[in-house]
Amino acid sequence: MGKRSARALHRSATGALAVVTGLALLCGCGLADHRETGSGDGGTGSAQPSVAPKAPVPPGKPLGPDAHVPDTGVVDEDDATAVSEAWAETTYGYDTAYDTSPQDAVLRGVRWCTERKAAAERQYRPASGPGNEWTVWAGHRAWTTVDVSSELEDDAPPDGERIAYRSLVVSGTAHGRDGWEGAGPRLNAYVKLVRAGVGDPWRVDDVTVVEAARPPAPSTSASVGSPSDDSRQ
Repeated sequence: MGKRSARALHRSATGALAVVTGLALLCGCGLADHRETGSGDGGTGSAQPSVAPKAPVPPGKPLGPDAHVPDTGVVDEDDATAVSEAWAETTYGYDTAYDTSPQDAVLRGVRWCTERKAAAERQYRPASGPGNEWTVWAGHRAWTTVDVSSELEDDAPPDGERIAYRSLVVSGTAHGRDGWEGAGPRLNAYVKLVRAGVGDPWRVDDVTVVEAARPPAPSTSASVGSPSDDSRQ
């Protein structure tokens, strides 16, 4: 082999090595590897995503004669406050013996919503479970009742002929069919209501919800006269 051919071969081998080295550096510095590596199968990776999509939460069962859901009675639909409170009472009135998630109560509350919002709620499909709190309620086959009050915000705009805003405080209690009782839904809801014109019914068109902070559970293991874990900050 001539000197010129040997030099050409050397350059080709060097270039290939540089490409391989560059790829190795890229793989080791900053490029995420989405394959599973800790599956317990001897360290073999998988090309599948590490988080599998969850099946949507199924709807609840039709309400039976022993269902505990709110009955708002006759509501003055020309009163924006009354409509917003009726919506909140219905939307946060769960019965875990029939409802599989809060969405079931949300759908009962769409009677107080605009067509746009009602359609959006009906199309929504929860993609994960309702959470630990719901699991506790369901363990007692509990239903919830809520006290709803309307707060006057200093910076709230005045009611117009076709638009109004309400700030609601929702404080709920869960009632178990086994006699247990615990905290229910607790939140602040900022509600926008609209209507087509004077004399037409108010309807909830948009809502912003802020969950209330949960107080720490009291310690039952602390001895009398000693501070509980919750009081040591």
